[in-house]
Amino acid sequence: MKKKVMKELLDTGLYLLFVLLVTWLLITFVIQKIGVEGSSMESTLYNGDALFVDKISYRFHDPERFDSIVFPFQENVYYIKRIIGLPGETVQIDESGNIYIDGEILRESYGREIIKQECIGRAAEPIELGVDEYFVMGDNRNNSKDSRTEVVGNIHKEDIFGRAWVRIWPLDSFGVLKHQ
Repeated sequence: MKKKVMKELLDTGLYLLFVLLVTWLLITFVIQKIGVEGSSMESTLYNGDALFVDKISYRFHDPERFDSIVFPFQENVYYIKRIIGLPGETVQIDESGNIYIDGEILRESYGREIIKQECIGRAAEPIELGVDEYFVMGDNRNNSKDSRTEVVGNIHKEDIFGRAWVRIWPLDSFGVLKHQ
């Protein structure tokens, strides 16, 4: 009887250890839950939304234009922004708020407002991206701290934490996020 109890305890302990290990592996290498704070990604993401971040796909392919990425800004502070410029490209925003990539106007549907003159920032002059740099912007173009500011600047590929993947809260907005 005592051996049976010990075997059950050992089996249960090993099972719990296995579950903890799998959970740790998933959170460390595959997905992680994060919360949205602020309005810089409206009208795509809203303050209070909860998301799963895909942390593994960029190990197999490079980030693409219009992906919503997560990257560290400060210790324990992560930003969610949309990729506008890719490595090797030149990004500029004119005084009318038009975004240019390598001299061609960017056709996109995420920024729903005209970028105000005071929000163009360092992109008023051409910004040449390095071989591992990305230019990111929030969808709420006039209320976003992003690559247009010196504080954020260009994002290096190695600093990308992952891709915003699925909105899990609020439940009425549950679903995979549109990127392309």
